[in-house]
Amino acid sequence: TAGKPKLHYFDARGRMEAILWLLAAAGVEFEEKLIESSEDLDKLRHDESLVFQQVPVVEIDGMNLVQTRAILNYIATKHDLYGKDMKERALIDMYTEGVADLGEMIMLLPLCPPDQKNAKLTLIRERTTNCYLPAFEKVLKSHGQDYLVGNKLSTDIHLVELLYYVEELDSSLLANFPLLKGLKTRVSNLPAMKRFLQPGSQRKPPGSEKSLEQARKIFKF
Repeated sequence: TAGKPKLHYFDARGRMEAILWLLAAAGVEFEEKLIESSEDLDKLRHDESLVFQQVPVVEIDGMNLVQTRAILNYIATKHDLYGKDMKERALIDMYTEGVADLGEMIMLLPLCPPDQKNAKLTLIRERTTNCYLPAFEKVLKSHGQDYLVGNKLSTDIHLVELLYYVEELDSSLLANFPLLKGLKTRVSNLPAMKRFLQPGSQRKPPGSEKSLEQARKIFKF
């Protein structure tokens, strides 16, 4: 198992989930070391090899990597999911950041005070249907290809992960975006992704009150 990446995070989606999706798409098996208590986290933080004392941490190829974007870039580069040249990588980075911006809004929704939740949800719906999804639909329409950049799988993995979350939030939000629905189906049917999307895989379910409580205990927020 020395060759398998080891992922340190708690048992929830959070910032590690995009890394799981990318490894799955690359067909890479990985091990998860789940953080179950604040003591586990302290132990990890006091490890000399951690740069910023934070998680997610991925042990890979003799390195202990932190910072989600750095981890994703390394995995994407290693497994040829990061474009063929600088210009393609610039587009991939740009689209990935857009996905991350909306994903962050959705991810932080459970932390929103109850009295602000409806306003936040309205804002997310508005940004989803008026800004982010039309932008990606337009990219696919502009070149008529199967994937966002260079007609080859790359940042599509992150976009499709986001589309699943958007659908969980409100399935009607995807209604007017046929090309994105097509992309979601296409990526979901890739053999490696098909396995990952089956029940019993390492993919994490939507957050629950219980997982939020556990996170509060571990991270003390």
